[in-house]
Amino acid sequence: MSKFSEKRDEQEGAAKTGPRWRWIILALVAVVAVWVSYDLFYYKKPVRSLDGFAQCLKTKGARMYGAWWCPHCADQKEMFGRAFQYVNYTECSPEGLRTVTPECTQAGVKNFPTWQFADGSRTEGAQLLSVLSEKTGCSLP
Repeated sequence: MSKFSEKRDEQEGAAKTGPRWRWIILALVAVVAVWVSYDLFYYKKPVRSLDGFAQCLKTKGARMYGAWWCPHCADQKEMFGRAFQYVNYTECSPEGLRTVTPECTQAGVKNFPTWQFADGSRTEGAQLLSVLSEKTGCSLP
């Protein structure tokens, strides 16, 4: 094989592998960009914006009864993010157990989560923040 042929074969080989790596790198950059955008703009709500809303719920006498093993309770907590620390919350099941505490039994809680409001009304299941707003008069940010 002549030197010309060897050089041409090297150039063709480099041309075949070059664009492939470019596409792989471009695809990885696109995946990272989508992931970062989702994390920043969709998944995480601004925590501070819900602090006042959660504090208002507490002031208005709203209480959430839940259980550590309940997926709907986890969904409800996730809606509030870090602001959930301000919500009146009663854990109805001791950690690691699937029993109901006497406090929750006495309160008549049968399903999780259960929201109880100052007027004595209740809703069961994870509630949209807008529903909680309507029930308590607390305005959403």
